Amino acid sequence: MIGLPDVELAAQRIRPHCHVTPVMTSVTIDELAGCRVFFKCDHLQKAGAFKSRGAVNAVFAHSQEALDNGVCTHSSGNHGAALARAAGLRQIPSFIVVPESANPLKKEAIAHYGGQLITCDNSLSARATRLEKVRLQTGAVEIPPYDDPLIIAGQGTAGLELMDQVPELDAMMVPVGGGGLLAGVILAANASVEVYGAEPKNADDAYRSLRTGVRVMEHRPDTLCDGLLTTLGEMNFEIIRRGAEDILLVSEAQIITAMEFIWRYLKQLVEPSSAVVLAAIMAHRETFAGKKIGVVLTGGNVDYRNLPFTQSA
Repeated sequence: MIGLPDVELAAQRIRPHCHVTPVMTSVTIDELAGCRVFFKCDHLQKAGAFKSRGAVNAVFAHSQEALDNGVCTHSSGNHGAALARAAGLRQIPSFIVVPESANPLKKEAIAHYGGQLITCDNSLSARATRLEKVRLQTGAVEIPPYDDPLIIAGQGTAGLELMDQVPELDAMMVPVGGGGLLAGVILAANASVEVYGAEPKNADDAYRSLRTGVRVMEHRPDTLCDGLLTTLGEMNFEIIRRGAEDILLVSEAQIITAMEFIWRYLKQLVEPSSAVVLAAIMAHRETFAGKKIGVVLTGGNVDYRNLPFTQSA
């Protein structure tokens, strides 16, 4: 199992290639939430999402010789763009399998960073099958989107930075999809801070996995949060099962409201997947009342032409 030293090593490895993202606060949001909320703005990270941390760590952990044939992955968008960018830094090709339903702007970002887009059906099994074919055809090194020690350690650097920027936090909370960020932040916290996951009710596999102790392998998510559609990775689940305080569920309406509040009061446009953390704090006020809570805004690659809170207005 990986631990805090791996996260600290990842922080050194990614430092030349990733931002130390800022932390923002809002008095109005604090009043609405009943606690002090510190927003770690990883939507301002390279390639527009926290995924750059794990992708850079994974790519730069390999020798140049090992990467002669490039790298490959499957992704709903942000990991693919991050990996394409990291591959470009090392001047190697990248092959990114994406579902047909992926956000068009995220597909454009992958292409912008030089990734070769390969589309497939929308199911997780279709993504895995297509990726294996690509890997065999190209000889590229597979860089998983979340269930990988280098990815987990890289994502955990967001937690390390947040604790350094805001001392004496009572808790940290992050969105949970595949679980790479949640697992990484748990390792970074090293039991010094409570760590929560936030998840849509309509994509609650991590919640059910934690409650039953058995990892949910198949489900049919139906949520605006396109970055949270995947099931928990095996390694991620083991870390989360041992170290997460809880996983909190929120409705689609609560996510949209939180997304609007972040835009209105922080002046930051984030993806619905990012807004689940504020939605969870506001939905569970009694849990966090009066506390200092650090949250990670995970991505800003939102389709600004189709904002859900403007449609509901």
